[in-house]
Amino acid sequence: MSDSVTHFDKAIDEAEKYLAAQKRRQTVSLAIRYTILTVVGLIMLYPLIWLVGASFKSNTEIFAGAGFMPVNPTTDGYVEGWQTSTPYTFGRFFWNTFLIIAPKTICTVISCTVVAYGFARFDFPGKKILFATVIGTLLLPNVVTRIPQYLLFRDLGWLDSYLPLWVPSAFAGDAFFVFMLLQFLRSIPRDMEEAARVDGATSFQALIYVVVPMLVPAMISVALFQFMWTMNDFLGPLIYVSSVDKFPVSLALKLSIDTAESFEWNRILAMSVLTLLPSLLVFFLSQKYFVEGISAGGVKG
Repeated sequence: MSDSVTHFDKAIDEAEKYLAAQKRRQTVSLAIRYTILTVVGLIMLYPLIWLVGASFKSNTEIFAGAGFMPVNPTTDGYVEGWQTSTPYTFGRFFWNTFLIIAPKTICTVISCTVVAYGFARFDFPGKKILFATVIGTLLLPNVVTRIPQYLLFRDLGWLDSYLPLWVPSAFAGDAFFVFMLLQFLRSIPRDMEEAARVDGATSFQALIYVVVPMLVPAMISVALFQFMWTMNDFLGPLIYVSSVDKFPVSLALKLSIDTAESFEWNRILAMSVLTLLPSLLVFFLSQKYFVEGISAGGVKG
């Protein structure tokens, strides 16, 4: 009996040692993984960290080294950069950017949702050809359409205005978002829509009251993508907007760089930080819906 107890105790001790060794290996493995991820993350984020730190440096200190911590912090870059070299402050350029982003984002979400719903739920002549044409535009480089678009908007008298920048979005001109919403719609069952139609709802009412509430995460993802892409757009405003008082922030930053004279880099970096803030804030505030929309949109039902 004592031998059996001894063997049993040894087995328990060996099991505990094995579990402890297993736990140590898992702890070491996790520590190594997180260490590698932290180091790689810091390397990737260092340019952004340096940008923020350099915005508080003087123009001479920026080129003194690669460190991001300012020796003598100053806010001159923000104060002087906000005033700009034009009669307008940087606040005017932020407002101009809003005048482009707001209608473009709203029109993109509405038009792409309607078009994607049509492709996902209705059968009509030429549907496959039209859908193939829409998806085919994804393979067409934007540079190919720049000249035809410019000639079209010139003939319409839209140059030096914001219309060429957001009107195409009102007609589902962004095929990527149509495809993205279509994939999300395919994962939504039709049972609730059919029940709504049995109760007398029209297709438009079914879209508004049944589909849209379930489509909110994908719509938020579309709005975020469009917001960030429009915020970073430089070529579009450069082509169609020529008046300084209508410049968005992307063009306003270029105004701070004068190749004929020396210029203050701390002003440019400070305004670059302010330009990045809206996109970062919007992304982090809506990150939950953004991730949910992207992950759900990649699953075909």
